[in-house]
Amino acid sequence: MIKTGATAQTRKAALSAFLGGALEYYDFVLFASAAAFIFPVVFFPGSQAATLMSFATFGVAYLARPLGAVVIGHFGDKFGRKSALLATLLIMGLATFVIGLLPGYDQIGPWAPLLLVAMRLLQGFSAGGEVAGASSLTIEHAPDRSRAFWGSWTVEGVGAGMLLATLILIPVAAMPDEILFSWGWRLPFLASIIVLLIAFFVRRTLEEPEVFEHVKQKGETAKVPLFDALRSSWRGISRVALATLYFVPDSIMNVFGVAFAISVGIDRTTVLWSAVVTQIVALIVRPLAGIFADRIGRRPVFVIGALGTGVMTFGFFAAVSAGNIALMFVTNALMVGLFLAFCGAIYPAFYAEMFTARVRYTSMAVGLQIGSVVSGFAPSIATVLTQGVPTNWMPVACMVAGALIIAAVAALTARETYRTPLEELGLPQTDRLPADSVTTGGDGPAQMAVAEPTN
Repeated sequence: MIKTGATAQTRKAALSAFLGGALEYYDFVLFASAAAFIFPVVFFPGSQAATLMSFATFGVAYLARPLGAVVIGHFGDKFGRKSALLATLLIMGLATFVIGLLPGYDQIGPWAPLLLVAMRLLQGFSAGGEVAGASSLTIEHAPDRSRAFWGSWTVEGVGAGMLLATLILIPVAAMPDEILFSWGWRLPFLASIIVLLIAFFVRRTLEEPEVFEHVKQKGETAKVPLFDALRSSWRGISRVALATLYFVPDSIMNVFGVAFAISVGIDRTTVLWSAVVTQIVALIVRPLAGIFADRIGRRPVFVIGALGTGVMTFGFFAAVSAGNIALMFVTNALMVGLFLAFCGAIYPAFYAEMFTARVRYTSMAVGLQIGSVVSGFAPSIATVLTQGVPTNWMPVACMVAGALIIAAVAALTARETYRTPLEELGLPQTDRLPADSVTTGGDGPAQMAVAEPTN
């Protein structure tokens, strides 16, 4: 049946996803920015390749993400979304807090970067299961006709976390070097404990979605969700992995873009303010994009976002290379705040809707994190492509555009699911409900989904 009307659990699931995304990407921006101008000094002093090594510590988390997707997805599909999401929250929050306590290279030598890498691996492991679980939980609690809107709050949390981290980094980055590189940089990492406590309190009061409880009650949970997912949903997993290459510009902008702008003489505080404006624009755009995707479908919104981002990438790097600060603000806001936000707003629903409740968590998590690995190392690849010449940005822009074209093509191969009832998501035609079993609700006449497999 068509599910209509948001409930208290719908709103609570969206809030939980918002806070989890906020914590994950609060850390993302902190670590990304620190990797650009703090960690080379604190953890890799005296090294000629300090920036490259620092970027590599940022990217190493993406190696742990697929493992986190498999392990956490297994528990999420077998035992429940709630317990898995509580685990991701605790691992991520505590690892971020511990980074703020780590001694630097001057105190304990090579143990310092090794401990940094260990904490980064834990963050990656946790992140591997966070967004997929939060997305699955949210759309499973959401009304059928507004799944993209409610799902967009997962990524709204991402944007809020990025904005919060950037706002905190602005006064930190303005500190005198002797304060910044001794204890000033630690403050934002230690402050993450506040977000962790709030998010944990909200998440522990959640209920399991009815569609998943139904699978459990019928004894239909997968024995080994990964094997089941690879057997039944490998096309959907592959599609999600390729579509997730749209993450490449996000990673590039938050790590390489910051270092690139600073290298051509733009003040680091100005660069951070550009990111603030961009995230404010994105916070406005995402819910609207979700509403739009609930009206016309997931694919057109995602493809417009991916291709628009690819075009604007060239404008952004040209503006930064020329030192045109006003144009940098505008192109960044259009590239990330508008077009990339289109993709970000709808992927929680778009990806999750490709799979059945039985393997939704694992399938989405594995596809998402395989695609994320490339994104994680994109800043290091970009550093190599510039060959040490700050103005040599064209190869980087071409790499970003290429990744976005692949993502758009992958999205176009997906089935459209914006009119598909929750219980029918991921099912082949023979398992879909007949048209007369679908009832109308408060949102108007019921619409049957296209009767084709979604994965």
